[in-house]
Amino acid sequence: MSLCVQNLGFSYGGAPVLSDVSFTLERGEFLSVLGPNGVGKSTLFRCILGLLHGYSGMISSDGEDLRALSRRETAKRIAYIPQINRPAFGYSVLDTVLMGTTRQLSAFAQPGAAQVRLAREALSRVGAAHLEARDFTHISGGEQQLVLIARAIAQQADMLVMDEPTSALDFGNQLRVLRLVRGLAAEGYGVLLSTHNPQHALTFATRILALSGGRVAALGAPQDVLTGELIERLYGVRAALADTPGGCVIVPVMDAPDGEGRA
Repeated sequence: MSLCVQNLGFSYGGAPVLSDVSFTLERGEFLSVLGPNGVGKSTLFRCILGLLHGYSGMISSDGEDLRALSRRETAKRIAYIPQINRPAFGYSVLDTVLMGTTRQLSAFAQPGAAQVRLAREALSRVGAAHLEARDFTHISGGEQQLVLIARAIAQQADMLVMDEPTSALDFGNQLRVLRLVRGLAAEGYGVLLSTHNPQHALTFATRILALSGGRVAALGAPQDVLTGELIERLYGVRAALADTPGGCVIVPVMDAPDGEGRA
């Protein structure tokens, strides 16, 4: 399966947010979306998910216009993993993952043994089987994100759309989640993930889509497109890339305080 975005444009009240955005996502790819706040990353995702319809251009899945598909048909192809949220009701972890199987059911039908099996398999896949009886609201942020990923796996879609999934996580949980996501891409999922941290994209993604002013500023392999110049264009800060035994890292270039470095 492939996801193709062609010449996408979107405006809020006449103010352009996205202009002429084009890219493709294939199964097995981990495409990381970079850009500053307000650049249109969430708007892009809402268009792909069918939550916004007044866009120009085309978003298609295997050649089919997503606007022509029902919500159920779209859910067969694309699963959404949001940032951590706090639901009003205390569902169990297993029940939360079971929500991902609802597209398989007819209206008003209850999940059966097959859906419970899928949910448990998804929890095992993300290393969270031991949490199934816990209240979702009473587990840690890192555990909640794993459960949301398990819910998307239980949905049995080929494409995963993830909107800043590590934004509320500590350093260790950020790495655990991103390693899991990279593994899912290696297994054949297509992953579209936005992040505020370009180091995450450099370390884990197979390709980068950088947005600036609502347009594509760069698209390609991280080692080819993620440069100090691009980081300064996106975020207004100077940075350099340095090779280390653990891989390439992004290092901010700090101006010396007044009086330092002078004879």
